[in-house]
Amino acid sequence: MFLKRIEMQGFKSFADPIVINFEHGITGVVGPNGCGKSNITDAVRWVLGEQSVKSMRGSSMSDIIFNGTLSRRKVNTASVTLVFDNNGQLLNHESQEIEVTRRIHRESGEGEYYINKKPVRLKDIQNLTLDSGIGKDSLSIISQGTISNFADAKPI
Repeated sequence: MFLKRIEMQGFKSFADPIVINFEHGITGVVGPNGCGKSNITDAVRWVLGEQSVKSMRGSSMSDIIFNGTLSRRKVNTASVTLVFDNNGQLLNHESQEIEVTRRIHRESGEGEYYINKKPVRLKDIQNLTLDSGIGKDSLSIISQGTISNFADAKPI
């Protein structure tokens, strides 16, 4: 099982549709300050069920929706889809490829979850990833500041 790609639109700094493809193995996201690296890890954690606005570096959940710039209008919906290769059946689902999507709407504040384009509950997303080693709090995603915490930790 591995993350094949992320599809985003309207999420934080990613106003336009974007697809990020991944290969087998370890992936590092690198780039200059302010280019959106942390927003990619935020997107993964958000789809997997992150509910803490503070951990998403915002003050309300609508802060994750692209808010516009001087030259671009704000958008009304943020959507992120994670596509997993599930050939090893590590995720609790019979499909060989699994799409997990989360969407939020600015006007209503309502959010939606989907597995393979079928509406589900947050609990269904959590059950899907149970015992897989992935999740919003797992060490399979190392977010901003985590490396510093490891480096600064006492040997014990």
